[in-house]
Amino acid sequence: MRLGGDDPKLSTAMKLVRLGYATRIHVNDIPPHSIVLNPLSQEILKPPDSALLLRHGLVVLDTSWNSGIEDLRKIAVKRKYEQRVLPVLKAGNPVNYGILTKLSSAEAVAAALYITGFKEYSLEILSKFKWGPTFYELNKEYLERYSSAKSADEVIKIQEEILKSMNIHLR
Repeated sequence: MRLGGDDPKLSTAMKLVRLGYATRIHVNDIPPHSIVLNPLSQEILKPPDSALLLRHGLVVLDTSWNSGIEDLRKIAVKRKYEQRVLPVLKAGNPVNYGILTKLSSAEAVAAALYITGFKEYSLEILSKFKWGPTFYELNKEYLERYSSAKSADEVIKIQEEILKSMNIHLR
């Protein structure tokens, strides 16, 4: 779902649409119970979410990190779908390289697919971007660990361990 903000020609989500990997939808057309990736969500994505993803789909909110936060807040108050935040990962795209959690739409989709057990699809999507292999290499260990978790609590515990190893502590 494109909320705007960035140049559509540079949008990784729009590239996924052009390549046939995604469909562009309007905010009012988000399927009920679908998983909506929203960095403002309070619930973390976990491997057992794969059943919801298969049944109802995955939605990425395509907006600018610089100007789209208000749009994300508006989406966050709606409850007709299942909103999830991705666990901490490093961006591999050239705009936000190495920055934690500041992923492109394609990176977010690939990460969600990997974590929920659709690893081949994840890697196929990443292969469509020059920096896709970089994202995978930066996060390979993390993605494997997250994808082996059995619950949200386990994903959070793994995330805390990863952040601690980076010398980052959450309050």
